[in-house]
Order: sequence, then structure tokens, then C-alpha cells
Amino acid sequence: MGERVLVTGGAGFIGSHTVDLLMKNGFDVRILDNLENQIHSNKKPDYVNPSVEFLLGDILDIDVWHKALKGTTSIIHLAALTGIGQSMYQPSRYSLTNVVGTAKLYEALVNNPEISRNIRRIIVASSKTVYGEGSYKCINHGPFHPKPRLDEQLQNQDWDVHCPLCGENAQPIGIKEEKPAQNLSIYALSKFSTETLALIYGNLLGIPTTVFRYFSGYGPRQSLNNPYTGVCSIFLCRVRNNKPPIVYEDGKQTRDFVFVRDIARANLLALKKATRTDIYNIGTGCPLSILAIAETIRDILGVNIDPIVTQQYRAGDTRHDFADITKAQKELGFNPEWSFKEGLEELIKWGETHEAIDRFDHANGERLILSGRS
Repeated sequence: MGERVLVTGGAGFIGSHTVDLLMKNGFDVRILDNLENQIHSNKKPDYVNPSVEFLLGDILDIDVWHKALKGTTSIIHLAALTGIGQSMYQPSRYSLTNVVGTAKLYEALVNNPEISRNIRRIIVASSKTVYGEGSYKCINHGPFHPKPRLDEQLQNQDWDVHCPLCGENAQPIGIKEEKPAQNLSIYALSKFSTETLALIYGNLLGIPTTVFRYFSGYGPRQSLNNPYTGVCSIFLCRVRNNKPPIVYEDGKQTRDFVFVRDIARANLLALKKATRTDIYNIGTGCPLSILAIAETIRDILGVNIDPIVTQQYRAGDTRHDFADITKAQKELGFNPEWSFKEGLEELIKWGETHEAIDRFDHANGERLILSGRS
């Protein structure tokens, strides 16, 4: 039997790039996607490879899983609702889709040995959000994993993380896979539950399972109309609509931005090289400030729209989080190939031919209502 890969969420941002790369490498690919209205307006995107088998269906439907898994030899499970803020006021929707949807996959495998015995490996998408606040090092007391910053500290516009022993400002360091999870949002909790399901059943069924904790993905095909998606597309949408990007705190907080084609390549590497069940970070290991992201978008577009730095905070936001990718480098041969500027130029070029509807104010209003600040 040849290698047939089922990609759930294959019409999505990461999924479609993964499908394209698999096809280029000779894999037989089947997509399972429900064309979520918030992302796709219930329409198949024009970038979906027309030669790929496409199955329209919901991962909450066990019969859909039975159909999708027939003849499958590997699974890349990407289908999920994404949106940290939105998850906080739609907890049942996010938990149902992300957790129960994944549980349905394993229910189908456990109850159908004739299907599960043909599965050679499974890759499951998790998220860096499970970590919560990043990892830090105190010059006096060494590495530590802090608790989330308290409202009292943030209300005083004290944005930095301090050593719990001496109170000194701490230096951020790359997050290793061993860092304890904090799960500061329902979205993070749903992804942590998803990866836990995958690890349990990977061992139970004897199917090598790779859990990828993706850091901040960006690139072409990232929705410019979804205010719950990544900051790069949100900022780009704002500028395209002649509005300034809104930057919280002092803008010096950092994230790890990894280009979507590098993420797709990590998925391919796992298919080829992963031999055991384990968790890996997928990022760049290179932190970038949120303010620098906004300014880079402005400069590439050549517009005179400066970001607004609010000196305000959002509950649950982290100060610094970026990946230590040593494990993925050593065990899977993963190394990011795209610089941030190169990847951002690709996103901007793609965005020139796609509509960008700014819904940031609506999403921010929902956040304020939830936090009691409206």
C-alpha cells in the first residue's frame, strides 16, 4: 500500500501549505475540512489543490471519521478552532470542537482495529499557548518558570518579569518542551487536552505520534478578515484599512514568529523521520517585539501609519515567549529557512490580491466586555 495522508483542516492556513508540500513529495493526500464560516465563509478556497481528494465534513461526526480514515496510512490532525480571546467567551464551542473532535478520531481508531492497524504515524497540532508565560533566567538565581504577572503589577505599568527570590528583572530564555503548562486560556486548555489525548492513544495503540507545539505562525493564506488570528495578519489588515495597529503594554513584549512554509516542512519531516511518540517545539528561537512587527509592516508598505502603543494590558497576555528548538533540530532535522522579513513580504504580497476587512474593533469590544472594562 502506498502512503495516503489524511490532513484534517487541509483547506486552512497551515493545512493547505502542508498539503501542497506533501503533494510535491509524492504523497497521496486526502483533505478533511468543514470550511468553517469564520475562516472560509463556507466556501472552498481557490488555493486548495484541485487534484487532492476533498472530503467535506465535521470532525465531531464519527461517521465522517470512518470515511476519512478508510485507506489512510498517516494522519496530520490540524483541524481546530483558533482564537485565544474568542475562546474565553465561547468555551463550550472551543472545547467541543478541539477536544471532543480529537476524541472522535481516537474513538474511531480504537473501535476499528482494521483501520488503526494500517496507521503508521500521527501528527497532532498543539500550540505554544499551553506554556503560558515564557521561561526566564535571573542573573543571581538562574533559570525559572514564573507565574503569570498579577493585575496589580500590570496596573502600575510594570511590564517585566521579576525573579521571585530577589525581585530583579529577569532575562527571557527559550522555552523547552519540559516547561510546565499554564494554560491561561480556554484555547490553550483545549490544545493541551488535544495533545494529551494524542499521547495517551499513541502509546495505547502503538502508533508513533508527534505533537507539535507551533509558535506564532504567519504567511500567505492567513485570514485577513479574522480578528482572532495571528498578529501579523491583524496588523496588516489594520494598515490596509488606513488604521494604526494597536500595540499593548510598551510594545517590547516578544514572540517567536515562524513562517508557515517552515511549519509545513516540519510536518513533512515528522512523516519521514519521527519514530516515537513525543512533543516538539516548532518555532525559530529568535524573539521579535510586537512593536517591531508593526513597524516592519509599515516600512515594507511604505505608509505613514505609526502603531499606537497603548500602555494598557490584556488579561492573560504573556511578556515573552519564544522557542528552544534544539530537540526538533537534533531529532527531526528541523531548521527554519525563512527570515521574518522574507516571510512577511510573502504575506504582504499575497494580501495585495485578497480582501482585508478590519474587524479588530469588534473583537476588542468583546474582550472589554469579558474583562468588565467596557
